[in-house]
Amino acid sequence: MIRVPATDGRSIRMSVRAMLVAWAGFLLSGFLAARVVEPDPRGFGTHTQFGLPGCSIQQVFGRPCPGCGMTTSFAHFVRGDLVAAARANPAGLLLASLCLIMIPWCLVTAIRGELWLTEEPLTLIVWAIVTIGVVALVAWTPGFFRSI
Repeated sequence: MIRVPATDGRSIRMSVRAMLVAWAGFLLSGFLAARVVEPDPRGFGTHTQFGLPGCSIQQVFGRPCPGCGMTTSFAHFVRGDLVAAARANPAGLLLASLCLIMIPWCLVTAIRGELWLTEEPLTLIVWAIVTIGVVALVAWTPGFFRSI
C-alpha cells in the first residue's frame, strides 16, 4: 500500500503539508495558464500559444498522439465548455476534473494537518491516472475523434 508519510495515524508532517500547498498552487497555475490561451478551433495545438512546438508525432505520422488536445481541453474546461473539452480530448476533461478536485483536497488536508476524506490518497490518484491513460488510449483509436 502507498501511504503519505505521517507522524501518527492520519497526521501529516509539516513538510508534507507544505508540499500539498505547493502542489495546489501548481495545479491552480495550470488552470490560470489554460485561461490565458484561447482554445484552438482545430481541437489541438493550443499549447503552441506558449511558444511550444507542435506535436512531433502528428507532424511525422499525420495523426494525433494520445496527448493531442490536452491543452485545448483544459482551455475549454476553464471556460465551462465541457462538451468542447471532451471533443478536444476526453482524457483531458478527466484530468482537468481530477486536478480541480485535488486543489481543495490538498489545501484542506494541509490546513487540517490530517488526511481528509481518505486514508489512501495516492492509491486513488494512481487509479485515476490509470483510468485517464486508458481513456486517452481508447480516444486515440482510429475513428474515435470523428465519432464525437
